[in-house]
Amino acid sequence: MKIAICDESMADALLLREFLTGNEVVMYNNAGSLLSDIENHYIEYDLYFLDIYMEKSMNGIELAKRITGIKEEAIICFVSSSDRFYREAYDLFAVQYLLKPVQEDNVKRLLDKVSRQMVRDRERKLPFQFGSQMGMIAYRKVLYISSWEHTLSIFCTDGTVQKCKGKLNDFAMWVRGNTFMRCHQSFIVNMYHVEKMDGADLMVAGERIPVSRRYHAEVKRRYQEILFEEVG
Repeated sequence: MKIAICDESMADALLLREFLTGNEVVMYNNAGSLLSDIENHYIEYDLYFLDIYMEKSMNGIELAKRITGIKEEAIICFVSSSDRFYREAYDLFAVQYLLKPVQEDNVKRLLDKVSRQMVRDRERKLPFQFGSQMGMIAYRKVLYISSWEHTLSIFCTDGTVQKCKGKLNDFAMWVRGNTFMRCHQSFIVNMYHVEKMDGADLMVAGERIPVSRRYHAEVKRRYQEILFEEVG
């Protein structure tokens, strides 16, 4: 795995690197150097460890926004001496939030989780067909799927909407698991793109998706599980 550490504290960065043996690790002591490699040299990493408190450059939250603005699917773990930024970390879909001093067991669990996620992202794709057009969309790029008059609309993270003939029930069977959930007669949602659960609605990419009474308890349970995953 190719990993970037961005932390102004060399001692903290070296401690973290000790727990990443067997991986390709590059350390940065300021946000500008990391951004330069990403923007100018087109270097990408499988996982980014970002310190939140950086006084000599932009903080880790702002850095994460810049990175995900370049590579939306970037996998980010925040490292901090305080837990006060949990909410911001969740809003940025951080894979985890580690408190300093980092513990080896927590880092190892994170690496296992990211490795599984990378395999899942490479292998799991959603097939579609509309007329003569056929294709596949990676699960992680699908926000939600809606159904209207025997036509399915697949809403994606890049703003595109892919039309597909079929039944939502069939798609619900295809994507069974923990990533997608049926929340309404007309909607299936990628739970990892849910911004918040507001009463009987889910907010996804600024859109309000209804949750019917039939699915509410299960959707709420899964949403709470993901909240724990993101900042646990």
